[in-house]
Amino acid sequence: MAFVLIQPHAFSVTETFIRAQAQRLPGTTVLYGYPAQYLDRPVLSPKWWARAWRKLDRAVGGKPASWEMTRSLLQAFQQIQPRAVLAQYGNTGVHAVEACRLSGVPLVVHFHGFDVCQKDTLENYGQKYRALFAMAAALVVVSRPMEQALLNLGAPAEKIRLCPCGVDAEFFSPARPAEKNPPVFISVGRLVDKKGPHLTLLAFSKALKEFPTARLRLVGDGPLRGVCHDLVCALKMERAVTFLGELTPEAIRQELRGARGFIHHAVRAWDGDCEGTPVAILEASAVGLPVISTRHGGIPEAVIDGVSGHLVEEGDTDAMADRLLTFCRFPEAATEQGDRGRAHVLAQYSLDRQVGRLHAILNEAAAAGAAPLLDAVPHQNSIMVPVG
Repeated sequence: MAFVLIQPHAFSVTETFIRAQAQRLPGTTVLYGYPAQYLDRPVLSPKWWARAWRKLDRAVGGKPASWEMTRSLLQAFQQIQPRAVLAQYGNTGVHAVEACRLSGVPLVVHFHGFDVCQKDTLENYGQKYRALFAMAAALVVVSRPMEQALLNLGAPAEKIRLCPCGVDAEFFSPARPAEKNPPVFISVGRLVDKKGPHLTLLAFSKALKEFPTARLRLVGDGPLRGVCHDLVCALKMERAVTFLGELTPEAIRQELRGARGFIHHAVRAWDGDCEGTPVAILEASAVGLPVISTRHGGIPEAVIDGVSGHLVEEGDTDAMADRLLTFCRFPEAATEQGDRGRAHVLAQYSLDRQVGRLHAILNEAAAAGAAPLLDAVPHQNSIMVPVG
């Protein structure tokens, strides 16, 4: 039942969805980085003489620098004998194509957001995506808008599999009704353009003028931290806004439980980058908080406008301020919509549901791929050296 999960980093603080998949998919070995390595050790020997032989091998065989990644994956596949490979993000899938082609191991690629819309990523990988689409057994998306984005890039419709994000609704369980909490609003996410923290602050500043006891707590860090701090000072909101930085899941859960609502002003960034379905929104809904967000990416599928929260157009900070004021003035509405949001998440976005769906996709790919055992993988014009 072995599967291999390939990801860009060991584990990012913000990529809780990848960690959950790695932990819950049965029989899964995690590889990360370029060249690939296990979480506890390198796949290829880091010794100087082994690295020198590999460099000579590439030179003699006329292989590109990407061969180091391919070779590390082939070595790992020989050791693990996987039935299928799951690559996190489209660009990671591109790096895995050659190893999967040479070994015959089916490849499933999980797209998440930037990898289908960010301009630089599409410029660097757009042409390579064509080979990826042709070779991959399945292309996983988290929302219908992401599915359409892949179709626009030329992905075959028959290979696309919808697998919405999941949240551990037992861990992110409600502590008390949102209306019992003070008018504190929380935003969780990296401080980057597509998550619109500056727009969240602008919307909150407008609501604060009408409701001075409102408070905003920002969880996360990123390149816009300085800009956001300057904006808070310029708008004279230092007493009302708190920057919490990066927090553990346990600390985030406690912050959510003490809030009245969740606010997230997602937008298409200047470089084309977009959200998939923000997991933080699902966590907030699971806790029983109403969500105020934008009609962006997969958010309208996760938040039912007027039922489990409110959605506004991207950039409309006036409308977002009005929705925020609704929960300030009518706290019972926060509980009603928060309860509906939790019910929606339990029905459509549970982590067990997501992992089960992903497991089925991998099994489907493995059955169709009929990958051979990898006792040895021939490499034309290559020098085989020990890698232990």
